[in-house]
Amino acid sequence: MKFTLDWLKEHLDTTASVDQIGTALTSVGLELEGIENQGKSLSAFVVAHVVSAEQHPNADRLRVCKVDAGTGELIDVVCGAPNARTGLKTVFAFPGTYIPGKDMTIGKGNIRGADSNGMLCSGEELGLSNDHDGIIELPADAPVGEKYVDYAGINGVVFDIAITPNRGDATGVYGVARDLAAFGLGTLKATDMSVVPSKGKSPIAPLPHEFGADEPKAIRKFGGRYIKGVRNGPSPDWLQQRLRAVGLRPINAIVDITNLVSLGWGRPLHAYDADKIVGAPVLRNAKPGEAFDALDNKIYALDETMTVIADHNGPLCLGGIMGGVRSGVTDGTTNVFMECASWDPELIARTGRKTGIVSDARYRLERSVDPALTEPGLELATRLVLELCGGEPMEPAISGEDVFPDTVIEFPLREVGRLTGLDLGASRIEAILTSLGFVLSGAGESRTVKVPSWRPDVTQKADLVEEVMRMVGVDHVPVEPLPRLNHVAQRMLTNIQNRRRIARRALAARGLDEAVTWSFIPHAEAVRFGGGQESLQLANAIASDMTDMRPSLLPGLLAATRRNANRGTADLALFEVGQVFLSDMPDGQHTYATGIRTGTAKLDGAGRHWSGKAEPVGVFDAKADLGAVLDALGVDIDKVQIFAEPAPWSHPGRGGRIALNPKVTLGWFGELHPAWAAELDIEGPVSAFELDLDALPEPRRKATRTKPALTLSGLMPLSRDFAFVVDRGVTAATILKAARGADKGLIRDVSVFDVFEGTHVGEGKKSVAIEVTLQPLDKTLTDEEIEKVSASVVAAVTKASGGALRA
Repeated sequence: MKFTLDWLKEHLDTTASVDQIGTALTSVGLELEGIENQGKSLSAFVVAHVVSAEQHPNADRLRVCKVDAGTGELIDVVCGAPNARTGLKTVFAFPGTYIPGKDMTIGKGNIRGADSNGMLCSGEELGLSNDHDGIIELPADAPVGEKYVDYAGINGVVFDIAITPNRGDATGVYGVARDLAAFGLGTLKATDMSVVPSKGKSPIAPLPHEFGADEPKAIRKFGGRYIKGVRNGPSPDWLQQRLRAVGLRPINAIVDITNLVSLGWGRPLHAYDADKIVGAPVLRNAKPGEAFDALDNKIYALDETMTVIADHNGPLCLGGIMGGVRSGVTDGTTNVFMECASWDPELIARTGRKTGIVSDARYRLERSVDPALTEPGLELATRLVLELCGGEPMEPAISGEDVFPDTVIEFPLREVGRLTGLDLGASRIEAILTSLGFVLSGAGESRTVKVPSWRPDVTQKADLVEEVMRMVGVDHVPVEPLPRLNHVAQRMLTNIQNRRRIARRALAARGLDEAVTWSFIPHAEAVRFGGGQESLQLANAIASDMTDMRPSLLPGLLAATRRNANRGTADLALFEVGQVFLSDMPDGQHTYATGIRTGTAKLDGAGRHWSGKAEPVGVFDAKADLGAVLDALGVDIDKVQIFAEPAPWSHPGRGGRIALNPKVTLGWFGELHPAWAAELDIEGPVSAFELDLDALPEPRRKATRTKPALTLSGLMPLSRDFAFVVDRGVTAATILKAARGADKGLIRDVSVFDVFEGTHVGEGKKSVAIEVTLQPLDKTLTDEEIEKVSASVVAAVTKASGGALRA
């Protein structure tokens, strides 16, 4: 938010310097983003007179202008602004002038055969506003050659501060002044918001609230005032200069007054041309698909969750967001209906996100404005209209009720010292809180504190401590060194933290790049991946496509691969270790490690190569990645169980589930289902895995930290090959498990090296060949011992698989 030093001093009686104010703003939590001396940055721009503006001989949209800038000679300037015309007074930049709005330095040039020695400037080019539709138009009596900053009175100091979402009270200059006064930088000045006498009954009755029992209702209290016989037109110079200094374009006196109150007191207003209202206006929710022509010259489609002020012809204003063109105030307006209303911050924020409208009103109302200012704010606006435009005010039209938090906190004074280390007396703490508007009562070691209406964010003792601390200054909080330990510190990482670290290192070592994606995904994606429960939908989503907590890491990773593929990178290997949300209960939040490979992004490289054809990724790439993570985490891959039960996202025949036992699932692996890939607009093969790090068993505590001695055999290992004919449905895992169990003392490894199907092995049959590696420990095996182990392997496999040794 921007405000000028002069504006601040209208609310704060202070002699503090600019640097002192800047330091104080950051100290009280209103972070200073910048201080601008407008006179310095715009000092080179001057008032100029366009003596003539002729059509460019070689361009339809350009004009060749003769400009008098007070130098005694006419200057040739080529200008493309639609309002460049003979006789116009405007703002001129000489060659060599830095243009802040364009971040460039203007020079001499030749445009389509015509010399151009400078620039006629718009408000956007000067960095004063977003108006780029034409060059600045000045009154006919503007003195040629005078510095524009002197003429416009914008040579003051402008502060730019960042407002956190909880500080709606600081979205007005008055609220900033209140904090600075409490900090000790001056005295807060009161504002006259007394009742303005009415001249008669309002032609517009209090607006009825036409909402169903189950409908969302953004409006709380609506205040309106009919003022007849106003003389609208340009606002006074002081008001125009104030608005320009903070980047707003003056429009007319009535509209400028609404902006003045919004910026000055954080109290958004809206003005309607009362003569353009058809019938009796009401407050209601929009109808599905109802169109709204807003003041930003865009048409928005509304829905039934958005509150509007409407007459017989439809919406006049999107409540709390923006007014409409149809009832807009112009210089010809003579009867005004001024609105000052209180709104539900959450519903205002939701409507703003749905429509994408970012307005000053929304910015303030979604942060919560002071509900006690609804009627006083209307009186303030009425008084300003009468001062600047005249007219006769009618009785206010009030409907609805404001919502006041009425928070009362029991506050032990010792909490300040306990939480911050500050040693402050009771009188100092009371003085600080009182200066901020809190009402204290009681004596002794505790106080009863009533929170002011403009601070709904203060709800507990710690919040009061924070208020005291920021007024004293965070830099005054004592710094205490941590106690020095006299022994070796115990392990700091928890088991899940250690698992995250190990999983990241293991996957990065396999060539996957780590990604960090949003925890919020679209509702449709959440439903697709097993989520979408109402309890996991955000009450205040930051965007329409970020409404649900993610039930899986795959949606974010798949979206990342799609974005990369659209930019020419089709071979990707990505992983993420993060949280997923299976329910809204504490045990429903799990930590997953998830990885995907696309295209030809295999472990041994990707893309085309002269040495051979690049193979696409597949189910076994995902299985290998999952196995590598389990191995790094200390899980024996040979002891877990693999089931042919693919995840819902997987190809039904190319995926599986890995588990400790049939009931305890560790994760899934497989190829992405082709139908899902098509729906997600992903081309090419995608292999993926998911591992639930929370499902891994806790490591056993051993009686000793010493590792057992490494036992190595000095004897050569030997291997034997076996081929079994089994039914086609028998898995290789069944055969491998049976062979390993035939003699656990001698068998070191079992692996499949061939699978064959053909007519000579039988219909519905297949041949699976395995290699069994034997490792003698204390003596060389005899032929009889080898044959005995071989017979055990054959017996175990035939019993487990129902097959037979292939002849």
